[in-house]
Amino acid sequence: MSNQPSHSHLAALDDLLEEADHWHVNTGDETIHAKRMGGKWRTIKWFTSSIWLLMFFGPYLRWNSQQAILWDIPNRQFHLFNITILPQDLWILALVLLFLAITLLAITAFAGRVWCGFLCFQTVWTDLYTWIEGKFEGTPQQRRKLDKAPISLQKFSKKLGKHSLWMLIAIFTGISFVAWFMDVYVLWGGLLALQLPSAAWITIAMFTAGTYLLAGFMREQVCMWLCPYARIQGAMVDVTSIIPTYDFHRGEPRSRKKKRDADEQHKAGDCVDCNQCVAVCPTGVDIRQGQQEGCIMCALCIDACDSVMDKVGRPHGLIRYESLNGLEGKACPPVYKQPRLIVTSLIIFAALLGIFYGLNSIDAVDLKVLHARQPLYVLQSDGSIQNKYTLKILNKLADDVKVKISATGPEGLKITSNPILAAQHGTVTPTSVYVRVPRKNLTVESQPIIFHIETVDSDEPFSSHRESVFIGPKR
Repeated sequence: MSNQPSHSHLAALDDLLEEADHWHVNTGDETIHAKRMGGKWRTIKWFTSSIWLLMFFGPYLRWNSQQAILWDIPNRQFHLFNITILPQDLWILALVLLFLAITLLAITAFAGRVWCGFLCFQTVWTDLYTWIEGKFEGTPQQRRKLDKAPISLQKFSKKLGKHSLWMLIAIFTGISFVAWFMDVYVLWGGLLALQLPSAAWITIAMFTAGTYLLAGFMREQVCMWLCPYARIQGAMVDVTSIIPTYDFHRGEPRSRKKKRDADEQHKAGDCVDCNQCVAVCPTGVDIRQGQQEGCIMCALCIDACDSVMDKVGRPHGLIRYESLNGLEGKACPPVYKQPRLIVTSLIIFAALLGIFYGLNSIDAVDLKVLHARQPLYVLQSDGSIQNKYTLKILNKLADDVKVKISATGPEGLKITSNPILAAQHGTVTPTSVYVRVPRKNLTVESQPIIFHIETVDSDEPFSSHRESVFIGPKR
Protein backbone atom coordinates (compact mmCIF):
# COMPACT_ATOMS: atom_id res chain seq x y z
CA MET A 1 0.00 0.00 0.00
CA SER A 2 1.35 3.44 -0.93
CA ASN A 3 2.34 5.88 1.81
CA GLN A 4 1.50 8.86 -0.40
CA PRO A 5 -1.50 10.90 0.82
CA SER A 6 -4.61 10.94 -1.34
CA HIS A 7 -5.87 14.01 -3.24
CA SER A 8 -8.44 14.70 -0.50
CA HIS A 9 -5.73 14.54 2.14
CA LEU A 10 -3.56 16.96 0.18
CA ALA A 11 -6.47 19.37 -0.16
CA ALA A 12 -7.05 19.22 3.59
CA LEU A 13 -3.35 19.86 4.16
CA ASP A 14 -3.50 22.88 1.85
CA ASP A 15 -6.31 24.35 3.95
CA LEU A 16 -4.46 23.76 7.22
CA LEU A 17 -1.23 25.34 5.99
CA GLU A 18 -3.12 28.31 4.56
CA GLU A 19 -4.73 28.83 7.98
CA ALA A 20 -1.31 28.53 9.67
CA ASP A 21 0.06 31.28 7.40
CA HIS A 22 -2.39 33.70 9.05
CA TRP A 23 -1.85 32.45 12.59
CA HIS A 24 0.98 33.25 14.98
CA VAL A 25 2.04 32.04 18.38
CA ASN A 26 0.84 34.31 21.17
CA THR A 27 3.77 35.53 23.25
CA GLY A 28 1.73 37.09 26.05
CA ASP A 29 1.22 40.54 24.55
CA GLU A 30 -2.45 39.88 23.80
CA THR A 31 -5.32 37.68 24.94
CA ILE A 32 -4.99 34.04 23.93
CA HIS A 33 -8.00 32.92 21.92
CA ALA A 34 -7.59 29.17 21.73
CA LYS A 35 -9.19 27.21 18.93
CA ARG A 36 -11.78 24.64 20.00
CA MET A 37 -11.68 21.20 18.40
CA GLY A 38 -13.55 18.02 19.17
CA GLY A 39 -11.90 14.73 20.04
CA LYS A 40 -11.46 12.07 22.69
CA TRP A 41 -9.63 14.26 25.18
CA ARG A 42 -12.02 17.18 24.72
CA THR A 43 -14.89 14.79 25.57
CA ILE A 44 -13.05 13.58 28.67
CA LYS A 45 -12.38 17.20 29.65
CA TRP A 46 -16.07 18.08 29.41
CA PHE A 47 -16.94 15.02 31.51
CA THR A 48 -14.45 15.82 34.28
CA SER A 49 -15.48 19.48 34.21
CA SER A 50 -19.07 18.48 34.88
CA ILE A 51 -17.98 17.18 38.30
CA TRP A 52 -17.87 20.82 39.36
CA LEU A 53 -21.65 20.94 38.88
CA LEU A 54 -21.70 19.45 42.37
CA MET A 55 -20.53 22.83 43.60
CA PHE A 56 -23.68 24.37 42.16
CA PHE A 57 -26.21 21.69 43.00
CA GLY A 58 -24.58 19.73 45.85
CA PRO A 59 -25.96 22.00 48.61
CA TYR A 60 -29.51 21.31 47.41
CA LEU A 61 -29.24 17.62 48.33
CA ARG A 62 -31.31 16.89 51.42
CA TRP A 63 -30.96 14.07 53.95
CA ASN A 64 -33.45 13.49 56.75
CA SER A 65 -35.03 16.91 56.12
CA GLN A 66 -31.68 18.76 56.41
CA GLN A 67 -28.84 19.68 54.07
CA ALA A 68 -26.86 16.56 53.22
CA ILE A 69 -23.43 18.26 53.31
CA LEU A 70 -22.96 21.37 55.43
CA TRP A 71 -19.94 23.03 57.03
CA ASP A 72 -21.64 24.74 59.94
CA ILE A 73 -18.73 26.91 61.07
CA PRO A 74 -20.62 29.06 63.64
CA ASN A 75 -21.71 25.90 65.48
CA ARG A 76 -18.42 24.11 64.70
CA GLN A 77 -20.10 21.15 63.03
CA PHE A 78 -19.64 19.31 59.75
CA HIS A 79 -22.71 17.41 58.59
CA LEU A 80 -22.15 14.59 56.10
CA PHE A 81 -25.51 12.90 55.46
CA ASN A 82 -26.28 11.19 58.80
CA ILE A 83 -22.80 11.77 60.23
CA THR A 84 -21.95 14.86 62.27
CA ILE A 85 -18.26 15.62 62.76
CA LEU A 86 -17.40 17.97 65.62
CA PRO A 87 -14.07 19.56 66.60
CA GLN A 88 -13.27 16.46 68.65
CA ASP A 89 -13.22 14.45 65.40
CA LEU A 90 -11.14 16.87 63.30
CA TRP A 91 -8.43 14.25 62.98
CA ILE A 92 -10.69 12.55 60.43
CA LEU A 93 -10.78 15.72 58.30
CA ALA A 94 -7.00 15.96 58.68
CA LEU A 95 -6.72 12.45 57.24
CA VAL A 96 -9.02 13.44 54.37
CA LEU A 97 -6.76 16.40 53.55
CA LEU A 98 -3.70 14.16 53.78
CA PHE A 99 -5.36 11.65 51.44
CA LEU A 100 -6.18 14.36 48.87
CA ALA A 101 -2.71 15.94 49.03
CA ILE A 102 -0.81 12.66 48.67
CA THR A 103 -3.19 11.47 45.94
CA LEU A 104 -2.45 14.66 43.99
CA LEU A 105 1.27 14.04 44.49
CA ALA A 106 1.00 10.43 43.29
CA ILE A 107 -1.09 11.34 40.24
CA THR A 108 1.36 14.09 39.31
CA ALA A 109 4.32 11.74 39.63
CA PHE A 110 2.58 9.20 37.42
CA ALA A 111 0.76 11.34 34.83
CA GLY A 112 1.82 14.97 35.28
CA ARG A 113 -0.53 17.91 35.81
CA VAL A 114 -3.76 16.09 34.96
CA TRP A 115 -5.39 17.93 37.86
CA CYS A 116 -4.59 21.24 36.15
CA GLY A 117 -5.77 20.07 32.76
CA PHE A 118 -9.02 18.40 33.72
CA LEU A 119 -10.22 19.31 37.22
CA CYS A 120 -8.72 22.60 38.41
CA PHE A 121 -11.29 25.28 39.27
CA GLN A 122 -9.39 27.88 37.23
CA THR A 123 -9.09 25.62 34.18
CA VAL A 124 -12.73 24.54 34.20
CA TRP A 125 -14.19 28.02 34.64
CA THR A 126 -11.81 29.51 32.05
CA ASP A 127 -12.86 26.82 29.58
CA LEU A 128 -16.52 27.63 30.25
CA TYR A 129 -15.92 31.36 29.88
CA THR A 130 -14.03 30.99 26.59
CA TRP A 131 -16.78 28.69 25.27
CA ILE A 132 -19.32 31.44 26.02
CA GLU A 133 -16.99 33.97 24.41
CA GLY A 134 -16.89 31.88 21.25
CA LYS A 135 -20.69 31.70 21.13
CA PHE A 136 -20.96 35.50 21.26
CA GLU A 137 -17.89 36.57 19.29
CA GLY A 138 -17.12 33.70 16.90
CA THR A 139 -13.87 31.96 15.99
CA PRO A 140 -10.46 32.94 17.41
CA GLN A 141 -9.71 35.00 14.29
CA GLN A 142 -13.05 36.79 14.58
CA ARG A 143 -12.43 37.48 18.26
CA ARG A 144 -9.00 38.99 17.60
CA LYS A 145 -10.46 41.13 14.87
CA LEU A 146 -13.30 42.24 17.14
CA ASP A 147 -10.85 43.15 19.95
CA LYS A 148 -8.95 45.45 17.56
CA ALA A 149 -12.07 46.93 15.95
CA PRO A 150 -13.29 50.40 17.01
CA ILE A 151 -16.33 50.59 19.27
CA SER A 152 -19.61 50.04 17.47
CA LEU A 153 -23.15 48.96 18.29
CA GLN A 154 -22.41 45.41 17.12
CA LYS A 155 -19.22 45.17 19.18
CA PHE A 156 -20.94 46.68 22.23
CA SER A 157 -23.87 44.26 22.04
CA LYS A 158 -21.60 41.21 21.74
CA LYS A 159 -19.37 42.33 24.59
CA LEU A 160 -22.36 43.23 26.77
CA GLY A 161 -23.99 39.83 26.26
CA LYS A 162 -20.77 37.97 26.98
CA HIS A 163 -19.87 39.93 30.11
CA SER A 164 -23.44 39.77 31.44
CA LEU A 165 -23.43 35.98 31.24
CA TRP A 166 -19.95 35.87 32.73
CA MET A 167 -21.14 37.96 35.66
CA LEU A 168 -24.22 35.80 36.25
CA ILE A 169 -22.06 32.68 36.40
CA ALA A 170 -19.64 34.44 38.75
CA ILE A 171 -22.46 35.49 41.08
CA PHE A 172 -23.96 32.01 41.07
CA THR A 173 -20.50 30.60 41.81
CA GLY A 174 -20.17 32.85 44.85
CA ILE A 175 -23.63 31.94 46.13
CA SER A 176 -23.01 28.23 45.58
CA PHE A 177 -19.75 28.40 47.54
CA VAL A 178 -21.43 30.05 50.51
CA ALA A 179 -24.21 27.41 50.34
CA TRP A 180 -21.75 24.78 51.52
CA PHE A 181 -21.36 26.71 54.78
CA MET A 182 -24.95 27.87 55.26
CA ASP A 183 -28.29 26.14 54.79
CA VAL A 184 -29.12 26.78 51.15
CA TYR A 185 -32.77 27.64 51.79
CA VAL A 186 -31.85 30.09 54.56
CA LEU A 187 -29.21 31.53 52.22
CA TRP A 188 -31.62 32.18 49.36
CA GLY A 189 -34.23 33.54 51.75
CA GLY A 190 -31.67 35.98 53.13
CA LEU A 191 -30.56 36.93 49.61
CA LEU A 192 -34.08 37.75 48.49
CA ALA A 193 -34.78 39.67 51.70
CA LEU A 194 -31.31 41.32 51.66
CA GLN A 195 -30.76 40.13 55.23
CA LEU A 196 -27.65 37.96 55.02
CA PRO A 197 -24.83 38.23 57.56
CA SER A 198 -22.01 40.53 56.50
CA ALA A 199 -19.59 37.57 56.23
CA ALA A 200 -21.87 35.95 53.63
CA TRP A 201 -22.10 39.14 51.56
CA ILE A 202 -18.32 39.61 51.65
CA THR A 203 -17.65 35.98 50.64
CA ILE A 204 -20.13 36.15 47.75
CA ALA A 205 -18.61 39.43 46.55
CA MET A 206 -15.04 38.07 46.76
CA PHE A 207 -15.85 34.88 44.86
CA THR A 208 -17.87 36.77 42.28
CA ALA A 209 -15.04 39.21 41.61
CA GLY A 210 -12.41 36.46 41.70
CA THR A 211 -14.27 34.22 39.26
CA TYR A 212 -15.06 37.05 36.88
CA LEU A 213 -11.48 38.41 36.82
CA LEU A 214 -9.50 35.16 36.95
CA ALA A 215 -11.57 33.16 34.47
CA GLY A 216 -12.62 36.04 32.25
CA PHE A 217 -9.48 38.15 32.00
CA MET A 218 -6.36 36.62 33.55
CA ARG A 219 -7.05 33.08 32.28
CA GLU A 220 -3.77 31.31 31.43
CA GLN A 221 -1.74 33.95 33.29
CA VAL A 222 -3.03 32.44 36.55
CA CYS A 223 -1.63 29.04 35.52
CA MET A 224 1.69 30.45 34.38
CA TRP A 225 2.45 33.13 37.01
CA LEU A 226 0.14 32.85 40.03
CA CYS A 227 -0.34 29.12 40.59
CA PRO A 228 2.46 27.61 42.75
CA TYR A 229 1.66 24.16 41.41
CA ALA A 230 3.22 25.12 38.05
CA ARG A 231 6.55 25.47 39.87
CA ILE A 232 6.16 22.47 42.16
CA GLN A 233 5.21 19.99 39.45
CA GLY A 234 8.69 20.26 37.93
CA ALA A 235 10.04 18.46 40.98
CA MET A 236 7.39 15.72 40.73
CA VAL A 237 7.61 14.82 37.03
CA ASP A 238 10.57 12.78 35.79
CA VAL A 239 11.52 10.70 32.75
CA THR A 240 9.14 7.89 33.81
CA SER A 241 6.04 10.11 34.11
CA ILE A 242 3.44 9.57 31.37
CA ILE A 243 2.63 13.02 30.00
CA PRO A 244 1.60 14.63 26.67
CA THR A 245 4.77 14.61 24.60
CA TYR A 246 5.79 15.32 21.00
CA ASP A 247 7.53 12.43 19.25
CA PHE A 248 10.42 14.39 17.76
CA HIS A 249 11.96 11.21 16.31
CA ARG A 250 8.91 10.78 14.14
CA GLY A 251 8.00 14.43 13.57
CA GLU A 252 11.36 15.97 12.65
CA PRO A 253 12.44 17.44 10.36
CA ARG A 254 9.23 19.39 9.85
CA SER A 255 8.08 20.31 6.38
CA ARG A 256 5.38 22.78 5.38
CA LYS A 257 5.49 21.89 1.68
CA LYS A 258 2.01 21.20 0.44
CA LYS A 259 3.19 18.56 -2.01
CA ARG A 260 6.29 16.45 -1.62
CA ASP A 261 8.06 14.26 -4.12
CA ALA A 262 9.06 10.72 -3.18
CA ASP A 263 12.52 11.74 -1.96
CA GLU A 264 11.22 14.61 0.17
CA GLN A 265 8.47 12.37 1.53
CA HIS A 266 11.13 9.93 2.70
CA LYS A 267 13.33 12.58 4.37
CA ALA A 268 10.67 14.75 6.01
CA GLY A 269 9.05 13.96 9.34
CA ASP A 270 5.31 13.62 9.95
CA CYS A 271 4.94 17.12 11.44
CA VAL A 272 3.58 19.47 8.76
CA ASP A 273 4.18 22.51 10.98
CA CYS A 274 0.50 23.51 10.87
CA ASN A 275 0.65 24.92 14.44
CA GLN A 276 -2.73 23.41 15.28
CA CYS A 277 -1.29 21.98 18.52
CA VAL A 278 -0.41 25.56 19.55
CA ALA A 279 -3.68 27.01 18.27
CA VAL A 280 -5.79 24.81 20.60
CA CYS A 281 -3.54 25.23 23.66
CA PRO A 282 -5.34 27.32 26.32
CA THR A 283 -2.00 28.63 27.60
CA GLY A 284 -0.43 29.17 24.15
CA VAL A 285 2.61 26.89 24.59
CA ASP A 286 4.19 24.82 21.83
CA ILE A 287 4.39 21.19 22.94
CA ARG A 288 7.02 20.60 20.26
CA GLN A 289 9.50 22.70 22.25
CA GLY A 290 9.46 20.20 25.13
CA GLN A 291 7.87 20.44 28.54
CA GLN A 292 7.17 23.95 29.83
CA GLU A 293 5.68 25.28 33.03
CA GLY A 294 2.78 26.76 31.06
CA CYS A 295 1.66 23.31 29.88
CA ILE A 296 -1.34 22.19 31.96
CA MET A 297 -1.41 18.78 30.23
CA CYS A 298 -5.03 19.03 29.11
CA ALA A 299 -4.19 16.84 26.07
CA LEU A 300 -6.13 19.09 23.66
CA CYS A 301 -2.99 19.22 21.49
CA ILE A 302 -3.32 15.44 21.07
CA ASP A 303 -6.83 15.83 19.63
CA ALA A 304 -5.62 18.60 17.29
CA CYS A 305 -2.62 16.63 16.04
CA ASP A 306 -4.63 13.42 15.57
CA SER A 307 -7.18 15.30 13.46
CA VAL A 308 -4.37 16.66 11.27
CA MET A 309 -2.85 13.19 10.92
CA ASP A 310 -6.24 11.97 9.72
CA LYS A 311 -6.33 14.67 7.08
CA VAL A 312 -2.81 14.04 5.79
CA GLY A 313 -3.10 10.27 5.87
CA ARG A 314 -0.69 9.46 8.69
CA PRO A 315 -1.14 7.43 11.90
CA HIS A 316 -2.13 8.98 15.24
CA GLY A 317 0.35 9.44 18.05
CA LEU A 318 2.73 12.13 16.83
CA ILE A 319 1.68 13.87 20.06
CA ARG A 320 0.58 11.36 22.67
CA TYR A 321 0.71 10.42 26.34
CA GLU A 322 4.17 8.92 26.72
CA SER A 323 7.14 9.04 29.09
CA LEU A 324 10.40 10.61 28.03
CA ASN A 325 12.04 7.23 28.54
CA GLY A 326 9.42 5.72 26.26
CA LEU A 327 10.23 8.21 23.51
CA GLU A 328 13.87 7.17 23.73
CA GLY A 329 12.93 3.52 23.52
CA LYS A 330 13.90 2.82 27.11
CA ALA A 331 11.88 0.47 29.29
CA CYS A 332 10.01 2.13 32.15
CA PRO A 333 9.82 0.25 35.46
CA PRO A 334 6.31 -0.82 36.43
CA VAL A 335 4.46 1.28 38.97
CA TYR A 336 4.99 -1.19 41.80
CA LYS A 337 8.78 -0.83 41.38
CA GLN A 338 8.90 2.96 41.54
CA PRO A 339 9.85 3.97 45.12
CA ARG A 340 7.97 7.28 45.29
CA LEU A 341 4.76 5.71 43.98
CA ILE A 342 5.12 2.86 46.46
CA VAL A 343 5.57 5.29 49.36
CA THR A 344 2.69 7.55 48.30
CA SER A 345 0.43 4.53 47.76
CA LEU A 346 1.16 3.28 51.28
CA ILE A 347 0.37 6.70 52.75
CA ILE A 348 -2.88 6.87 50.73
CA PHE A 349 -3.85 3.38 51.92
CA ALA A 350 -3.08 4.26 55.55
CA ALA A 351 -5.10 7.49 55.29
CA LEU A 352 -8.06 5.60 53.80
CA LEU A 353 -7.93 3.04 56.61
CA GLY A 354 -7.90 5.86 59.18
CA ILE A 355 -10.83 7.62 57.50
CA PHE A 356 -12.82 4.39 57.29
CA TYR A 357 -12.11 3.57 60.92
CA GLY A 358 -12.95 7.09 62.07
CA LEU A 359 -16.28 7.27 60.25
CA ASN A 360 -17.29 3.85 61.56
CA SER A 361 -16.20 4.54 65.13
CA ILE A 362 -17.94 7.89 65.55
CA ASP A 363 -20.65 7.55 68.18
CA ALA A 364 -23.81 9.59 67.81
CA VAL A 365 -23.51 10.33 71.53
CA ASP A 366 -20.14 10.27 73.25
CA LEU A 367 -19.26 10.19 76.92
CA LYS A 368 -16.28 11.42 78.92
CA VAL A 369 -15.94 10.94 82.69
CA LEU A 370 -13.86 13.02 85.09
CA HIS A 371 -13.43 11.87 88.70
CA ALA A 372 -13.47 14.65 91.31
CA ARG A 373 -10.05 15.19 92.89
CA GLN A 374 -11.07 17.15 95.98
CA PRO A 375 -12.18 15.17 97.87
CA LEU A 376 -11.56 11.75 96.36
CA TYR A 377 -14.41 10.26 98.40
CA VAL A 378 -16.86 11.22 101.15
CA LEU A 379 -17.99 9.00 104.03
CA GLN A 380 -21.76 9.21 104.36
CA SER A 381 -23.79 9.02 107.61
CA ASP A 382 -25.11 5.57 106.67
CA GLY A 383 -21.57 4.24 106.31
CA SER A 384 -21.51 4.22 102.51
CA ILE A 385 -18.74 5.79 100.41
CA GLN A 386 -19.64 8.48 97.88
CA ASN A 387 -17.63 9.58 94.82
CA LYS A 388 -18.36 12.58 92.63
CA TYR A 389 -17.97 12.52 88.84
CA THR A 390 -18.41 15.06 86.09
CA LEU A 391 -19.95 13.48 82.98
CA LYS A 392 -19.56 15.29 79.66
CA ILE A 393 -22.08 14.09 77.11
CA LEU A 394 -21.40 15.02 73.48
CA ASN A 395 -24.54 14.88 71.34
CA LYS A 396 -23.63 14.68 67.63
CA LEU A 397 -27.22 14.28 66.49
CA ALA A 398 -29.19 17.03 64.77
CA ASP A 399 -31.71 17.32 67.64
CA ASP A 400 -31.69 17.44 71.42
CA VAL A 401 -32.13 14.03 73.04
CA LYS A 402 -32.85 12.66 76.49
CA VAL A 403 -30.25 10.25 77.83
CA LYS A 404 -30.39 7.87 80.74
CA ILE A 405 -27.29 7.53 82.92
CA SER A 406 -26.42 4.26 84.63
CA ALA A 407 -23.31 2.61 86.05
CA THR A 408 -21.98 -0.85 86.84
CA GLY A 409 -19.24 -1.70 89.32
CA PRO A 410 -19.00 -2.83 92.95
CA GLU A 411 -22.01 -4.61 94.45
CA GLY A 412 -24.62 -2.25 95.87
CA LEU A 413 -23.59 0.66 93.61
CA LYS A 414 -26.26 3.35 93.44
CA ILE A 415 -26.51 6.70 91.57
CA THR A 416 -28.07 9.31 93.83
CA SER A 417 -28.43 12.10 91.23
CA ASN A 418 -31.11 12.38 88.53
CA PRO A 419 -30.35 9.66 85.92
CA ILE A 420 -32.27 11.42 83.07
CA LEU A 421 -30.62 14.34 81.31
CA ALA A 422 -31.42 16.45 78.22
CA ALA A 423 -28.34 16.55 75.99
CA GLN A 424 -28.24 19.52 73.63
CA HIS A 425 -27.41 18.80 69.99
CA GLY A 426 -24.01 19.63 68.57
CA THR A 427 -22.41 20.48 71.88
CA VAL A 428 -21.15 19.06 75.17
CA THR A 429 -23.61 18.88 78.06
CA PRO A 430 -21.85 18.51 81.45
CA THR A 431 -23.53 17.12 84.55
CA SER A 432 -22.44 16.10 88.05
CA VAL A 433 -23.16 12.54 89.14
CA TYR A 434 -22.88 11.12 92.69
CA VAL A 435 -22.29 7.40 93.17
CA ARG A 436 -22.53 5.55 96.51
CA VAL A 437 -21.30 2.07 97.42
CA PRO A 438 -21.67 0.33 100.81
CA ARG A 439 -18.27 0.37 102.51
CA LYS A 440 -18.41 -3.34 103.24
CA ASN A 441 -18.49 -4.06 99.49
CA LEU A 442 -15.21 -2.21 98.83
CA THR A 443 -12.50 -4.85 99.01
CA VAL A 444 -9.71 -2.65 97.65
CA GLU A 445 -8.91 1.05 97.65
CA SER A 446 -9.70 1.53 93.95
CA GLN A 447 -12.18 -0.44 91.88
CA PRO A 448 -13.28 -0.07 88.24
CA ILE A 449 -16.65 1.44 87.47
CA ILE A 450 -18.29 1.81 84.05
CA PHE A 451 -20.75 4.57 83.22
CA HIS A 452 -23.37 3.99 80.51
CA ILE A 453 -25.59 6.42 78.66
CA GLU A 454 -28.41 5.56 76.26
CA THR A 455 -31.00 7.67 74.51
CA VAL A 456 -34.62 7.39 75.58
CA ASP A 457 -37.79 8.15 73.61
CA SER A 458 -35.73 8.09 70.39
CA ASP A 459 -36.59 6.43 67.08
CA GLU A 460 -32.97 5.30 66.74
CA PRO A 461 -31.44 4.38 70.12
CA PHE A 462 -27.78 5.29 70.65
CA SER A 463 -25.52 4.43 73.56
CA SER A 464 -21.99 4.92 74.82
CA HIS A 465 -19.93 3.93 77.83
CA ARG A 466 -16.76 5.02 79.59
CA GLU A 467 -14.67 3.35 82.31
CA SER A 468 -13.51 5.16 85.43
CA VAL A 469 -12.58 4.23 89.02
CA PHE A 470 -14.39 4.23 92.36
CA ILE A 471 -12.11 5.21 95.23
CA GLY A 472 -12.59 4.35 98.88
CA PRO A 473 -10.56 4.41 102.11
CA LYS A 474 -7.47 2.25 102.49
CA ARG A 475 -8.23 -1.21 103.80
